[in-house]
Amino acid sequence: AFNDTIAKDSSLAVGFFQRGFVHLQLGRYEEALSDYHMAFSHLRKNPFIDYKQLGLRHILCAWEVLYSTAAAECQLQQWQEARVTLDKAVVWRPEGRTAILDLAFQRVQNHLFLEPMQVPLGEFFRPRKKEVEQLDSKDFLGKPKVISSIIPNDEYIGFEPLRPQ
Repeated sequence: AFNDTIAKDSSLAVGFFQRGFVHLQLGRYEEALSDYHMAFSHLRKNPFIDYKQLGLRHILCAWEVLYSTAAAECQLQQWQEARVTLDKAVVWRPEGRTAILDLAFQRVQNHLFLEPMQVPLGEFFRPRKKEVEQLDSKDFLGKPKVISSIIPNDEYIGFEPLRPQ
């Protein structure tokens, strides 16, 4: 499903973020790392993207993507890269989230794995009802009708007011 979503919108950062989490759960660490890099690049240097307008009640933060990137790097035994990535996450973090990153630095220092961030369980894209109603096809022209002339042997094709006199 995430592959289909990303194929339809290749700049959907949260799609790459969620697929990266799934890859980590399945032990596909290289793919997870790649997806997290793509998610961060699709944030386009924004500190966060609020997906509420699209129907997902979640705000994807740049520091969370970087934290998850470090978690993937830990799984690949790339401890130095994970530390550098966490240093980048410190730059992007909000003021109140220092404890999470401080604990992450200690775990990387001790060569312990990090648990990646994820979209909260049970959160799904639910487009607004108004947008879904517009997806139904509407017939604005109606059914085509064949109209014949009441004049015998009339071969004129077109509108009556435009008929040559």
